[in-house]
Amino acid sequence: MIPSRRAFLMGAAALSAAVVTPDLVRAAQAAAAAPDWALATADVETDIAPRALSLVHGRAPDGLEGVLFRNGPAKFRRPGGSAQHWFDGDGMVRRFALSDGQAQLSARFVATRKRAQEDRLGAMVMPGFGTLGDPRAEIGSPDDGNAANTSVILAGDQLWALWEAGSPVAMDPVTLETRNYVTLRPDLRTMPFLAHPRIEPDGRIWNLGMGGDQAFVWRLAADGTLEDASLISLPRASYVHDFTATERHLIIVLQPWVRERQTMPFADGFAWRPETGTQILVLDKDDLTRRRIFETEAFGFFHLGDAWIEGGDILFDLALHRDMDFAAHGASEVVNGVPLSAEAARLGLIRLKADGSTELTRLPVIAEFPRSDPRRAGLARRLSIHTTAETPEMPFARAIGVTDWSDGSTRTFDFGPNHVVDEMVFAPKPGSTSEADGWLIGPSLNLAERRTELQVLDIARIEDGPVATWAADVALPVAFHGIWTG
Repeated sequence: MIPSRRAFLMGAAALSAAVVTPDLVRAAQAAAAAPDWALATADVETDIAPRALSLVHGRAPDGLEGVLFRNGPAKFRRPGGSAQHWFDGDGMVRRFALSDGQAQLSARFVATRKRAQEDRLGAMVMPGFGTLGDPRAEIGSPDDGNAANTSVILAGDQLWALWEAGSPVAMDPVTLETRNYVTLRPDLRTMPFLAHPRIEPDGRIWNLGMGGDQAFVWRLAADGTLEDASLISLPRASYVHDFTATERHLIIVLQPWVRERQTMPFADGFAWRPETGTQILVLDKDDLTRRRIFETEAFGFFHLGDAWIEGGDILFDLALHRDMDFAAHGASEVVNGVPLSAEAARLGLIRLKADGSTELTRLPVIAEFPRSDPRRAGLARRLSIHTTAETPEMPFARAIGVTDWSDGSTRTFDFGPNHVVDEMVFAPKPGSTSEADGWLIGPSLNLAERRTELQVLDIARIEDGPVATWAADVALPVAFHGIWTG
């Protein structure tokens, strides 16, 4: 069983003075008052061997067969020093397999160089997004600090665990055994590869690798073979966690959180400059030198939905933040059990008009992790799948929503205050072609029962709640992103 955050910290604080550090003592003292949702960022100590899940509600939908992969940080604290930001924990890939009405869970840490070094030292020493790092860290390339903790994609017969500042890490999609760091081209070894590739319906993969006011544009075949890598210039050195694409364009949103200093931790080098507004760079996939820049009001963001073309306009949905305080401070508060000071994101829709103007529609709907039917990636659609119902007192989603852009309506199902809900992904029903005819599948963390649950909802009737729920005998912290493969 996975120990609770409180139990682990209190136990660690009782170790000999040779390994107790001031930051661990302070964390242990705070643990007694930690909120229930601290389980969402609790440490996992070991891999999770394959185990059957128990069906506790409903019945498995007919024809729902496949695997849900999820990735997220699952180890933040060690006796000799801890990570100080949610984004800096060690990546653990979860595998939920559904077959013949049965569900199975397994999970393994990505065997990164970072994790091996910190295992040896008994301390989290690598600098990261919001963690300063330790002089003991041995760093020869970005991959030495690669946490492989953000997302996954399938590339041929490999599962790639992704970070945003280093190489993909290849894993076996069945056993989750780590294979190797992926080198896409020898002269581009260890170059950054974002955790949010855009995958066309035929499987072609587009991605970016960010480097200040420059970026690599990666184009890969469905099996992960590199087709092209081009270096492009950007109007500013914005923080770019995600980008989007139509069938013809790449779209890079340059928010006014701008890299102004080369310092660590990484987030400390950025400054919020709302007076400069937001720029949106549109590139032609066939000729990256053909570009347009659109201007709009200032906003912060992490995640964008797939884009599409309507008439001569380009549209895409996104989760709008008032600023990037969550990245700078909020994610550190979360991992330390402190209620959020940052404001929750709201759902928005951007229209880049053919005449060069920009229209931004803001909905009052709290939303993060916008997703859609992957069969329509880059093509016209009307539905956005997203999490919702975050509050400062409960800084994780507890509900799932579907917003219809044809009328602006949002339907939701709230799992209640004792649940933390991960991003959910779309799984089409057999033989269906409609984005309104599928299931939403993803895990939740049942805080009251201290267990991970796998939820399946019908996208057409999400307000009715899960059609099936399976329960695990372990509790895994919340993850960031995942994929479904049927």
